[in-house]
Amino acid sequence: MSALTRFLGDSPLRIFLKLLVISFLVGLVMNAFGWWPVDIFRWIGESISELWNMGFRAVANAAIYVVLGAAIVVPIFLVMRLLAYRRG
Repeated sequence: MSALTRFLGDSPLRIFLKLLVISFLVGLVMNAFGWWPVDIFRWIGESISELWNMGFRAVANAAIYVVLGAAIVVPIFLVMRLLAYRRG
């Protein structure tokens, strides 16, 4: 068994024929839906960009939640500390 056959998992000719048939079928389906490779790559890029932006929006929203919560928690904490300090 040659190194190329071991790498590919089968003989090069059989792999070539399998890839040829699968490529034809995928091309047929893509043409039926009107998809082009550039559209798919563009969609992948836009999806990654949107996920990236959503991540930063999530961080911004979390910061807003912290500030909103701190508006209540910090004054209560300070009042409790002052009352505990006065008791001794």
